[in-house]
Amino acid sequence: MTTRNGLRGETSSGRDSTGALRRDDFPLPEAPKTGSPVPWLTSIHATPGRGNYGDPSYRGNCSGLLIRDLLLYYRPRRVFDPMQGGGTCRDVCTELGIAYEGRDLKSSFDATRPESFASIGMFDFIWMHPPYWNMVRYNERNPRCLSSAPSVQDFVQGLRAVLRNCRTVLEPEGKLAVLMGDGKHEGRYLALPFRTMNAAVAEGYWLAAPEIIRFGHGATSSGKTYRSVFIPRLHDVCLVLNVPARNGQKKP
Repeated sequence: MTTRNGLRGETSSGRDSTGALRRDDFPLPEAPKTGSPVPWLTSIHATPGRGNYGDPSYRGNCSGLLIRDLLLYYRPRRVFDPMQGGGTCRDVCTELGIAYEGRDLKSSFDATRPESFASIGMFDFIWMHPPYWNMVRYNERNPRCLSSAPSVQDFVQGLRAVLRNCRTVLEPEGKLAVLMGDGKHEGRYLALPFRTMNAAVAEGYWLAAPEIIRFGHGATSSGKTYRSVFIPRLHDVCLVLNVPARNGQKKP
């Protein structure tokens, strides 16, 4: 049996002081045995912790454990991160000995502009962890930052531009993985993972793997207390994409 933390083992029937089952006692579905080089990588990524990757104080910085598992699975030769932020992907690549290029708007790299990609070469894996629109304002004075987009529609247009530009430096059999969360704006859920998938399809991408539900262990909101009543969101969604081959071409 696979438990919620991604580890195999038997679960107990323990309950907390309220009589509810302890959260560690909910098992994950049993995964089939495959020839995968990373058999623990499934459509649910529940491994706790973040690993010694990136700057943990950087707001919105994600765990490097999912990145590590994806790189171990796809075994790329060269990785690109157009929004490297706290450097999580960089540190994973360093540990695994994979060639890496990282850029960020903070260092004047505008991923929405095609000319930014002119001389960086080609990559067989691209990792993207964009802002979840305006949940965290990274560069409020810079209108080119996706977190500064005046509307969710403008955010999606900017994200499409980034995806379009990344396609120009993605090898024919390469993969692009984008991690996206969600939130509410003016009382309505934004559905950002769905908008991201629609944007990717519009730019010629398609799913190369099942969408991966990444549990948000250690999220800032986890330790907060709210007076309002709502269903807490405990996960992000990782979409692994490629550009399907045309007729007569080798498929990724």
